[in-house]
Parts: sequence; C-alpha cells; structure tokens
Amino acid sequence: MAKAKKSKKKLFIFGGLALLILVVVVLVVTGGNKENIVSVQTEKAVKKTITQVVNATGKINPVYQVILRPEVNGEIVELPIKEGDQVKKGQLLLRIKPDIYEAQRESAKARLSAAQALLQRTEAALGKAKYDFSVIEDLYKKELASEQEFKNAQTNLKQVEADFENQKASVRQVEQALKEANENLAKTAVHSPIDGTVTELPVELSERVLGSSFSQGTHLLTVADLSAMEATVEVDENDVVLISVGDTANVEIDAFRDKKFLGVVSQIGNSAISTGLGTQDEVVNFEVKVLLLNPNNEIRPGMSCDADIETETRFNVVAVPIQSVTARMSTPKMDEGESGNDSEMSVKVEKNGRPSKPEEVVFVAENGKAKKVVVKIGISDDKYIEITEGLDEGAEIISGPYRAISRELEDGTTVMVQGGQKDKNEGPNK
Repeated sequence: MAKAKKSKKKLFIFGGLALLILVVVVLVVTGGNKENIVSVQTEKAVKKTITQVVNATGKINPVYQVILRPEVNGEIVELPIKEGDQVKKGQLLLRIKPDIYEAQRESAKARLSAAQALLQRTEAALGKAKYDFSVIEDLYKKELASEQEFKNAQTNLKQVEADFENQKASVRQVEQALKEANENLAKTAVHSPIDGTVTELPVELSERVLGSSFSQGTHLLTVADLSAMEATVEVDENDVVLISVGDTANVEIDAFRDKKFLGVVSQIGNSAISTGLGTQDEVVNFEVKVLLLNPNNEIRPGMSCDADIETETRFNVVAVPIQSVTARMSTPKMDEGESGNDSEMSVKVEKNGRPSKPEEVVFVAENGKAKKVVVKIGISDDKYIEITEGLDEGAEIISGPYRAISRELEDGTTVMVQGGQKDKNEGPNK
C-alpha cells in the first residue's frame, strides 16, 4: 500500500515536470516567431519651394573706415575732438608739437639761401671764365697767344663749368631738404580724410606718440562712415563654395533681436582663416562681407551678428523632411550558387579594395511595411530637403522617430503608423 502511494507520487512529479517543459518549449517557439513591429510617423512627399541657406556669425563693421597713425614723433598739443564726434573731410583732428620740425624747416631755408648765393657767385665766375677763354682763343688763332695760354684758359673754363653744375646740384639737394622739412611740419597736423564719425580715440592730450616711418606707429584714432555698414562673417570651407557675390542675406544683430536687416554679399575672401592648425580641432573658414541695405543710426561697429545667406532657391520640387533621409550601405546581389554570411556582404567593396560610399535612402510606408527607396538629394532648408530622383509626389514617407529611421528600419520591416508628425522631443541629436 505504501509502495503504491510512492509510485503515484513520483508519477505526479514527473508528469508535472514534463508538462512544464512542454509549456516552456511552446512559449519559446511561439515567442521566437513573433514579428518585430516598429512604431513610426509618416508625412506625404510634397512639392515645395526650397531656399538653401548658409548660416555664419561675425561682427558689424563700417564699409568705409580709416585708422589714423602719425608719420612724425612728438607730443599731442591740440586735441579738439572726442570719441563720437561727427567730423568733415579736411577737419583738424589733432596736432603734434611742431617746434622741432619748425626748426628743421628754418635750418633748411638758411642752407638754401647760402647755397643759392654760392651758386650766383659760381655763375659769375663761369661768365668771366667764358669771356677770358674767348679772348685767348681769338688771340691764339691770330698767333698772338701761345698754345700753353690757350690750354690754361680752356682748362680753367671746364673747371668753373664743373663747379657751377656741382653748385646747382647742391641747391637742388637743399631744396629737397626744405621740401621734406615742410612736409614733416605739415604732418604734425592730422586732418580727417573722410566725412564720418570718430569711433575710436585711444590717445589723450599731452600724450607722446611714435611715427610710422620705421614701425607701425601709435594708433591715434579711427574715423568711420556709419551710414554704410556691413556684416563681416566667417563661413566654413564646405559652405563658402555655395556663396556668390550678390546673394541676399538676412542679418540678425544681437542688440536688435526684434529686427532683421536685409543684406547682400559684397565680397568673398580668398585667404583662409585657420584655427587649431595641425590639431584634430583644426577649422578652416573664409571671410564673407554682407552689405546691409537698411541700416539704422543705432548700429555700432563691433556688434555681434548672425547672417543667413540665401545661396539658391528652387521652386515646385519634391521635398521630404530632412530627418527622413538617412544613409545606408548598399548590399550587392549574389550570384547563383554563391554563399556568404550577412556580415561579409553588408559592405560593398569596389575594385580598388575600398568600401563604397553609403547611399541616401528614405523609407516609404506601404501596406504596413517599410520599403527602402534609394534617392538622390538636392538642396535643403532648415526643415525640408529636395529629392531629385527616386521619389514621386504623394508618397507616404516615414518621418520619425529619428531612432527608427537611422537604426531600426530595414527593407520589409513591419511598421505601425501612429501619426503624421513625429514626436517633438525626437531629433537627430537624440
């Protein structure tokens, strides 16, 4: 009786274990065959007008400005203007102490007077030498003077002629010295070269300044025409090739956040501006100048600004959201009888042994499946990108989430469309 109970107990235990194993196997089999469904949002491919924009940052500067530096050394003895003053062309801005240059001028005048007096005496001696030579020459021809007397008179004439030419050169040299002294004296007075505003005045009365004859010289002041302003911005080397002189731009100045200024590209730099040279953080930019067409009197040089330069506009083109386009490596077709695993075939290898470039693709939602479509892209704005080949207007494009488009979706993936707009918190940087 006890043995029968033990046998029945073992039967229940082993039966329960067998049933548990069977349930686990069924769950594994059914779970392994469960289809992966990706939740997505979609939008229609539509025809739009797209304007390609290059964004750059920089500073506001006057189109016309002059940085004035002295050409002579000395102390500032007169400074009738201050920073912010309006000045006219030719107006006196400052005066450097002229005493030493006045003395140099007077000295040059005295030396010129002496040289001119000596020239007059030499000219008189030349006249006498010419007369004496003519008399001796006439007597020599009549054989009333010796050959030696004739040669002496001839030599004397040539010597006096040489003295006269030398003295004329001396007079010219002293005249140049006087001219230089007058110019240096004139340079002690600094006048405005243009009509404008004094935007910088780093010097003060009685300050001693250095001229720019052999060095850069002291920065005296800056005069600028504030009626013509431009944005000087730095553009990345990859974007500068998209910009042309004459392109329109919208300039936003930090001090005037509620207003945008219309501008036009007036100049594109040819010299690169490099930072972090020789490091991984090396950046190469080019300077672009944007002339402001509607400046106001409150704009000041040096203000920070952002410029949106419109480089190209295309009308009525097929467009999709930027985040809908992703890059995938192409998979080559295998010949019949050829075998290989997925990892070996995931990257197409060209004849030179290098992997090919990835293709731009979009995913189209059709009958609950994601269909990968290879496309060619054109220009883009901040939201949409042009599709030049591979897609027609009206196609239902998968537009989000970005995680699904960039990593999860493959050709044939089952999708469940939740809405026409992707989650606002979803984005390329997430």
